[in-house]
Amino acid sequence: MGFPFVFLLVLSIQYNAYFISGSDPDPIEDFCISGTKPGYPSCMNTNATVEDFVFTGIKVAGNLTNSGFSSKPVNGNVFPGLNTLGLSMVRADFGVGGVNVPHYHPRATEVAYVLEGSIYSGFVDSQGRIFAKVIEKGEVMVFPRGMLHFQMNVGESDAAILGSFDSQNPGLMRIPSTVFGSDIKEELLQKAFGLSSRDLRKLKNKLSSS
Repeated sequence: MGFPFVFLLVLSIQYNAYFISGSDPDPIEDFCISGTKPGYPSCMNTNATVEDFVFTGIKVAGNLTNSGFSSKPVNGNVFPGLNTLGLSMVRADFGVGGVNVPHYHPRATEVAYVLEGSIYSGFVDSQGRIFAKVIEKGEVMVFPRGMLHFQMNVGESDAAILGSFDSQNPGLMRIPSTVFGSDIKEELLQKAFGLSSRDLRKLKNKLSSS
């Protein structure tokens, strides 16, 4: 096996690996109404009704948390018609001053549409650049896959956003709870963030109570 052949083989593998990488797999049926866990191939399509393709659970706002924020995920777990279609949604509601803490979705790009209110919204890229502004009712912002992003209601009334994802299971990593609510060694967190052990305990207790 000569050098030119090996070189072309490696190049071909890299080329194809680049283009076959993707998000959710393409469906192999028109739809898949699952009788078990969404995402599994066992479909119950013969029992499907129009109700499987209609969801009314985001008509009203959810209950706000201590941060003045609530979210209602819309995925195959609650909306059978979405199963295997490679997309999902969320309704996010904000009280005055409400915050959707910095977070990211490892498996999806998000498009956020403002239903009501004024939302300070943005993301930070891998170079540390911030892209943020206040978006108003009827406006849309996109958060590229895996980018840290955030939202805050800066208006004088409640606000709401409808988010759409290009994945059936986008994943959610909230930075405060992921970092300070996990079992990362306290010594590391103290050194990384310049916190005393007392400050770290207070922060952990605050997150656990919220």
